[in-house]
Amino acid sequence: MTQITPVSFSETDIDRLAEHAGRIAVIVDTDGGLDVAGRRVNRLCKGALKRALEARVDEGLKEGTVFSLAWPAGMAARAIDVVCLPRNASETLARKTGGSLGKLRGKADLLIAAARLRRAGHLLSGALLRDYQFRDHKTGGDAPEGGIELMCGDPAAAHTEAAAHLAVAEGCFFTRDLVNEPANVLTTTEFADRLADMTKLGLTVEVLEEEQLAELGMRTLLAVGQGSDSPSKVVVMQWNGGREGDAPLALVGKGVVFDTGGISLKPAGGMEDMTMDMGGAGTVAGVMRALARRKAKANVVGLVGLVENMPSGSAIRPGDVVTSMKGDTVEILNTDAEGRLVLCDVMWYTQERFEPAGMIDLATLTGAIIIGLGHENAGVFSNDDDFCKSFLKAAEAENEGAWRMPLGQAYDDMLKSPIADMKNIGGRPAGSITAAQYLQRFVKEGVPWIHLDIAGVASLKSETALSPKGATGWGVRALDRLVADQYETE
Repeated sequence: MTQITPVSFSETDIDRLAEHAGRIAVIVDTDGGLDVAGRRVNRLCKGALKRALEARVDEGLKEGTVFSLAWPAGMAARAIDVVCLPRNASETLARKTGGSLGKLRGKADLLIAAARLRRAGHLLSGALLRDYQFRDHKTGGDAPEGGIELMCGDPAAAHTEAAAHLAVAEGCFFTRDLVNEPANVLTTTEFADRLADMTKLGLTVEVLEEEQLAELGMRTLLAVGQGSDSPSKVVVMQWNGGREGDAPLALVGKGVVFDTGGISLKPAGGMEDMTMDMGGAGTVAGVMRALARRKAKANVVGLVGLVENMPSGSAIRPGDVVTSMKGDTVEILNTDAEGRLVLCDVMWYTQERFEPAGMIDLATLTGAIIIGLGHENAGVFSNDDDFCKSFLKAAEAENEGAWRMPLGQAYDDMLKSPIADMKNIGGRPAGSITAAQYLQRFVKEGVPWIHLDIAGVASLKSETALSPKGATGWGVRALDRLVADQYETE
């Protein structure tokens, strides 16, 4: 697994600034005001910092701006990174600005002199999240080096505050690694093994094999994987950090390790991107890792259905009818609408076994959601306004884009089948909504439920403020925040 950058904490010591050989980040106000560390750096570089700031202030120095002075005279540092942040910067601004520092760090040790910044933990979080590189299949070249040191007034308090940020960053990295892995490496068996390894963190992990899934009646899930040599599996992860007897929050993830579309074969162009079709399962795994790492005082279960959707002589065909674990029959009109077939069985099993306080499923489910929302927001569908508002509030706090979409009987009617209880697709119109309506049929009455369609946000072709191009880890921070805000006990 890609490790987060080593972090250390120290008390403000301006005498060390002259000899630090890596990068030094100093915090300034929009009017160019310097704290004690900035003033010392300015003296060491014979006023170069102040002169650069005056020029920027004249042009209008904006909050969140980061610029660098390379190889400053009078100092051992290779660069001074000047960070414009007010003392009471918002969490979002501090994280985003930290992302700029993480991108600049390279292989150098980064010393962040944050003597008076109140949200230094969020600045550090942003730096860690952006300082990610997936190098597992790179030959040659050096592995990432160096670390990040936070110099502040109370290092013990900063360390305590940062502990949760470090745990969540590790969860994000775990998700990104899973989503970035090629399908010949991350088989269903390898995926399950990596999740089972998290028992070392205190999670209880079970791997349900095909024979057990057949006994349980998970026929729609098994139908998706029956054309592949890779065995289908369901992995159950439990974190019991809350009060005994409290119903858990349930997270359910789609884990299609590669999606050819099956007999309804996808076009060749872009099919290589379907290694990320297990993004929902990857996010669930990252959240569970983060919760275990920070010892969350909540009961949470994470279940993922792991399959591979391949065309072969044994693959499911368009026109087949399959019976779900719930007992409903499904007419398969398109084998490329397979994620909902995986999720519906796992969702039903989750409710039957755990009787959760609420259930959230995550899936790279439809291309239609990208047409509707682009790559800025995940689609959010829910049967419970309060539950949905709680999630949207958490996503907004973590600056992870999420937008609520509608549900309704007219959309549900589009799934009617002449020969079965339902079809697995509703046609081209409102494709992401009819997919959500299909899933809602497998939500028991009275269970608060959210469906997150993350097809547009799980992996990107361009970098963001907090991640390089590729897997983003979207949802790990928002769901961890939801647990912290709504489900943790004192």
